[in-house]
Amino acid sequence: MAPRAAARLELLGFGDLREVRAGKHDWLAAGLPAEGENSAHPRAGDAARKDVPVCAPDDRLGDVDRTMGAVVVVNADRVVLGLLRRKELAMDPALRVEDAMLNGPSTFRPYVPVKEVAQYMTEHDLESAPITTSDGKLVGALFRDEAPG
Repeated sequence: MAPRAAARLELLGFGDLREVRAGKHDWLAAGLPAEGENSAHPRAGDAARKDVPVCAPDDRLGDVDRTMGAVVVVNADRVVLGLLRRKELAMDPALRVEDAMLNGPSTFRPYVPVKEVAQYMTEHDLESAPITTSDGKLVGALFRDEAPG
């Protein structure tokens, strides 16, 4: 089961549903050394901002850090559950984050080339994209206007 789906089901009271198997992409996602012609290309995990604001689904919008214009919603294990962008951050401050967030945002793995993520953000008019490990944990966020190249 996908980590994000498992995390949402856990919020609803279901037990631990995750099963993760490490592989080549996990090696690359961890920032470990790589070889070959693609190893020289900038990767999303290297370019991502690690200081991206986060909040929990039970937080109130009024208590959320809005300085970057995007906030990643995570559970206690830092699994990405949702995203708050400018539109959602401008909603009623008394709302719970879970009631305002974009569920299941598009995420990218750290090994994906920055150029590919930037192209996706441009095509979909996104200012940012969360970067996550294969088990759905937040690494950071890549902002379109900060993407190299």
